[in-house]
Amino acid sequence: MRFEFKVIGGRIVRRFSIALSALALAGLISGCSTIYRSSSVKAGVSEAGKVRVVAMTAETVLVANRAVYQPRTLPAVFQISAGTGAGASPRGAGALPSPPSTQDGSRQGLRLDPPPNVDPGPYTIGTGDVVVLSTPSTQGTVAELSGLLAAQNSRNGYTVQDDGSINIPDVGRVRIAGLTVDEAEAILFQRLVENQIDPTFSLEITEFNSRRVSIGGSVGQPGVLPITLTPLTLGEALATSGSVSVADIDVSSVRIYRDGTMYQIPLEDLYSRSDLQRLNLLAGDSVFVDTDFDLGRAERYFAQQIQLRQTTLTGRQAALAELTAAVNLRRADLDERRGNFTQALDLDAVERDYVYLSGEVRSQGRYTLPFNRKATLADALFETGSGIAKETGDVSEVYVLRASDHVREFGAVTAWHMDARNAANLTVATRFELRPDDIIFVAENPVTRWDRVVSQITPSLIATPINAVTD
Repeated sequence: MRFEFKVIGGRIVRRFSIALSALALAGLISGCSTIYRSSSVKAGVSEAGKVRVVAMTAETVLVANRAVYQPRTLPAVFQISAGTGAGASPRGAGALPSPPSTQDGSRQGLRLDPPPNVDPGPYTIGTGDVVVLSTPSTQGTVAELSGLLAAQNSRNGYTVQDDGSINIPDVGRVRIAGLTVDEAEAILFQRLVENQIDPTFSLEITEFNSRRVSIGGSVGQPGVLPITLTPLTLGEALATSGSVSVADIDVSSVRIYRDGTMYQIPLEDLYSRSDLQRLNLLAGDSVFVDTDFDLGRAERYFAQQIQLRQTTLTGRQAALAELTAAVNLRRADLDERRGNFTQALDLDAVERDYVYLSGEVRSQGRYTLPFNRKATLADALFETGSGIAKETGDVSEVYVLRASDHVREFGAVTAWHMDARNAANLTVATRFELRPDDIIFVAENPVTRWDRVVSQITPSLIATPINAVTD
């Protein structure tokens, strides 16, 4: 900076040139102790303790969410209703006589209690089943097996006896009860080979008599149905028995007795749900289609109900008025208690949990964690009036600062870092759960930092020469 002295009007005036060298500007900046300094998050050890920066990813969010936290709950007064009032009960004609029938033309009492759908597994041969041993034949007939008589009765087969065996001539008794067709063929193959008989054969079950299900009640053809190689379902059993024959399905049901337990399926549910029709029946099940609705009893029942209703109408009207008054009083009490809590909430007299927003956000302050649920980072960032300041904030430097509460870590801070330059990373913010006293910090972008430095230095650049002149 150069000074010149001239005589103007009899006075010596000192003037200066505002041309500053780069060296003088650097000296001015370095000598100024009030130059703007921005906040930032740095890993390492600081006065506050150890700082660890962790990138916010789908995996690290799971770790962050493990921090134990139970949201504050609303008072119980917000979870109850006026109801019918304490001790309120209808008054009127007193005790009423019992009706002649409990049926009311509805499904009352017909609850859905289906049996578990059990996989019966492959069919196993049992006592009474008839099996046939057949060999390949070009004539298409069932031939004898190595000269043996292939039939013991008129059905040309072998009936499984009480001991579970069949008796094959020249082979003897072979026990096949409890075996599948494949397992029985393996046993027979071995016995035929042992007796030096050609083991080329196939085993077939021609009559299924060991596993049966009984069908009764309101069906077209009650009887006993066998279980074959294909599992027998409830819908198929009812269809084979001539379908259901009831006057009103609303009061009818299918009852299944299995292993000492009674199960019940209302017909309305059976017809509306295919999974119930596909229930597998097991050997020994008893199926009964039942209806307990009698038109004569129903007529007497409804006639009595009409008479009782006329008798008690006046008393019920009085009870209704009394009940309404009790409900209104209780509702007013609940409203007053809820209003007191809301007023205390407005006066900040209720203990709450907060998260604090700092740095380049639209409005620095605190975000109140909600009642009865956990809030996420996205909730705080996208709350009305909050969020990242788009003009000054650096979306690549968004942090959630969380101090450790472990006594051995001496308040170490974990900085969960989210880089939102890729907008897809914002989905992580919807899963990152906030905890009380978390600090959400958004760093300023480089342009903002430089602009603030320049705006702070510029007055000094102007004021310093002026002060020098005045001096």
